[in-house]
Amino acid sequence: MKDFIKTKKFALILSHQGPDGDSIGSSVSLSLYLDKIGLKNCIIFPDLYPNFYSSINGIENAIIASDNHVEVETLFEKSDLIFCLDFNHRSRLGSDLKLIFTKAIDKYVFVIDHHTNPENFGDFEIIDTNASSTCELVFNFIESNNDLDLIDIPIAEAIYTGLVTDTGSFKYSSVSSNTHLIASKLKDIGLDHTEIHNNIFDQNSISKINLLGYALQKIKVDQDCSLAYLALSNEELMKFNYKKGDSEGFVNFCLSIKNINNAVFLREDKGLIKISFRSKGAVKVNEFSNKFYGGGGHENAAGAAVESTDLDSVTLKLIENFRSFCLD
Repeated sequence: MKDFIKTKKFALILSHQGPDGDSIGSSVSLSLYLDKIGLKNCIIFPDLYPNFYSSINGIENAIIASDNHVEVETLFEKSDLIFCLDFNHRSRLGSDLKLIFTKAIDKYVFVIDHHTNPENFGDFEIIDTNASSTCELVFNFIESNNDLDLIDIPIAEAIYTGLVTDTGSFKYSSVSSNTHLIASKLKDIGLDHTEIHNNIFDQNSISKINLLGYALQKIKVDQDCSLAYLALSNEELMKFNYKKGDSEGFVNFCLSIKNINNAVFLREDKGLIKISFRSKGAVKVNEFSNKFYGGGGHENAAGAAVESTDLDSVTLKLIENFRSFCLD
């Protein structure tokens, strides 16, 4: 595969909307690797990533599509290879970037992802739903090219960022012995895992901590379906000077409650209600998300969005849908 990639002149690396640690880490690590094998490239994020990822070496090779529409179109015209990382449905690019992408019919598309129910739009695809993260697949891809010696500290840091965030610090069921072996190999290279953890998890503002305190008091429980849920309106978020990424991980506090197997976090965001689902029992939240909201993800972690500004009605309907789903 490396020989084919090296025949190309310029590659784009696309991420999904709402970039997270895995989409960012996989995009940056692949970008740095392509640099090392001589392929010029650029990362495109559909929208802004949380500020606490800005310290990742290599992220400066990324542009935000929502702020640079003309430049994005120019880059697509220039490219002859497109990597799609951490998503397998073109809708995850958002409407504007998806439109530009679907017009690029003369480009070779390479998909690397670990989510279920792929759309299969790529010319070549590495999709492994058993992988802990897309970063794990990027590491495996580099290894398959016999290029582990090219993994330096910046590449290792980017890969580890995806591993640690998409596995909940290695606690999710998706973690395998291979996941730990990869982390071990990154440590052998000289990775400082404590610095990465500090940059991601321990740089909280006072307003973010206060928002968390407020949110924890709002968690409600529906014992009938072992569900804890939390809903925050835009007005509530703005009271705490909300910044992108400030509510990351809130859904996990819901799931941490004793005797609770399912959790939902709803957040109002620019005419949408964004929803995060988690489970640790028999309920497959990716199937629930897809059935009722056209969303997707993994069995134990999924997401969706609803076009609405009525948070209360969306929340009530979600509880009703979840009860129905659990009874089926």
